[in-house]
Amino acid sequence: MTTATPVSPQTAGVALPPRRRRREADDDTRRMNWWAFAFVAVCSLTVLVPLYLAVAVALKTPQQLADGTGFELPSPIRWENFADAWQRTSFPQALANTALITAGSVVFTLLTSSLVAWALARNLQRRFFKGVYFYLLAALFVPFPIIMLPLVKQTSLLGLDNQAGMIVLYTIYGLSLNIFIYTAFIRSIPIELEEAARVDGASTWGVFWKIVFPLLGPMNATVGILTCVWAWNDFIMPLVVLTDPGARTLSLAQYVFQGQYNTDYTVAFASYLMAMAPLLIVYIFSQRWVISGVTRGSIK
Repeated sequence: MTTATPVSPQTAGVALPPRRRRREADDDTRRMNWWAFAFVAVCSLTVLVPLYLAVAVALKTPQQLADGTGFELPSPIRWENFADAWQRTSFPQALANTALITAGSVVFTLLTSSLVAWALARNLQRRFFKGVYFYLLAALFVPFPIIMLPLVKQTSLLGLDNQAGMIVLYTIYGLSLNIFIYTAFIRSIPIELEEAARVDGASTWGVFWKIVFPLLGPMNATVGILTCVWAWNDFIMPLVVLTDPGARTLSLAQYVFQGQYNTDYTVAFASYLMAMAPLLIVYIFSQRWVISGVTRGSIK
């Protein structure tokens, strides 16, 4: 009876895996890119420094602001600036108007832009649809001041100088950029998914709402954020369109601090922080869905 002698990898001619090299490669991938970190840190200062200045000024008295550079810590802290801003801007009413316009603009933008982009993306090989696509993209190069005065006249004639008119205008004027964003993403979705749904008896509306629209989660998050920030912070369009003082938004309400000869900076900065707070709260509670949607879109 013979026993098998163990054969070592060296005698069998089998090369051992380069374990040390793999560890070195793993260490290289885990090393921090200090140049990129420094660049991001410097860029973050462009946001953190103005934010600190806004908070510091909002908590100071007018005399403290006049005696310093603005970057000093407030001593004592004057919380009354926020109460003054709340009263002088009629903050609850302005907040309700802004929230109504923003929410309506986001909902109608997501519904209309995604539907139009889907129709264009699936028919770009046709001359008519391609012409419509480039026609809409050309609107990106038209400055708003050029069409501002005709817009005021048209909204006045059509009775759209109110919150409903603002929702319609934000939906229409955001169509060009949103279609450009949606179309590129829709063309990456396999058309076989839609064809399989049609074979199963789905209608055109069923294909869009049950197949295509759920896959547009990452783009819906992107377009929704862009539209929300635009409608919430816009100043020019509400200024030239809204005629009822009771319908003014937060950006228009903050204009009361701009006088002909002076500006109440402390109360104005307090109102800026109050107007910024709702967007920050929305982001804090929705960032999980936004990040997960972007992640699903990257591994689709």
